[in-house]
Amino acid sequence: MTGREQYEPGPARGARIQKDGEKWTLVLVRELRHPPEKVWQALTDPAHLREWVPFVVDESLGAVGTVKLTWVGAPTPLETRVTRADAPKVLEYSDIRWELEAFGGGTRLTLWHNIDRRFISWGAAGWHICFDVLERLLAGEPVGCIAGAEAMKLVAWRRLNAEYARQFGVETPGWAPNAAKR
Repeated sequence: MTGREQYEPGPARGARIQKDGEKWTLVLVRELRHPPEKVWQALTDPAHLREWVPFVVDESLGAVGTVKLTWVGAPTPLETRVTRADAPKVLEYSDIRWELEAFGGGTRLTLWHNIDRRFISWGAAGWHICFDVLERLLAGEPVGCIAGAEAMKLVAWRRLNAEYARQFGVETPGWAPNAAKR
């Protein structure tokens, strides 16, 4: 069996939501065993991003400027502005903010993602899986990107979605892909 076939995410953890008026923000925190510089490269380099996030970019996210970002399942790229790139501490673009903090020989990685309230548990489950895939990539054991509809087909994604929905006190949307794996 490959690492991907053996992958099983742990329980929902390290997440909270913030509400400001009608704006909802998903906040996820993960402690990684790798230094901020290595994590920064995984957050900004298109080749690394392709391995773990639910989008691809045409250029590095490591400098302020415009890139084309294409979300998994989206037909066309979006012009996306990187508004802050303070290596290896803070990265902001679109509705996403990453903070990296040196912590115990590794990095505490925090994601803020502004997201529609109706899909906040979906986002938490998806990013949870992405963070797991990132950890494996950084450890030199890549499993490949598991995102979008592919992630949503996993029984583990449905479990995480339900756990985060309960944790956040939100309803989950009624739609999910009908084929379930693992």
